[in-house]
Amino acid sequence: QVQPVESGGGLVQPGGSLRLSCTAPENLCSLYAVGWYRQVPGKQRHLVAALRRDNIAMIHESVRGRFAISRDDTKCTVDLQMNSLKPEDTAVYYCNGDPQWTVVVEGLFGSWGPGAQVTVSS
Repeated sequence: QVQPVESGGGLVQPGGSLRLSCTAPENLCSLYAVGWYRQVPGKQRHLVAALRRDNIAMIHESVRGRFAISRDDTKCTVDLQMNSLKPEDTAVYYCNGDPQWTVVVEGLFGSWGPGAQVTVSS
């Protein structure tokens, strides 16, 4: 199983931007599908953005037009560029990957990394 490590979180003002990055000791870049997820206390973790190797992406409607997912297979990283951040984007963000698209879209993972806290506040 992939053991991802997320980085790039922090505190940002509303309207600001952050870029999250994800790496894994295993070859994240070898996986067909990768995704970013977020979770707030008391709620289930849910998919924010997913990307397949053929560049088909799925973006949650709440972040569409503001967030973008990308992968760099030469560096084995998966990034999430977040623009025009809103207070409701505050959450712990996680990444993960799998050979199967369905697993990524539905977040059916047995293990997760530590996540990256993103706080949007003035």
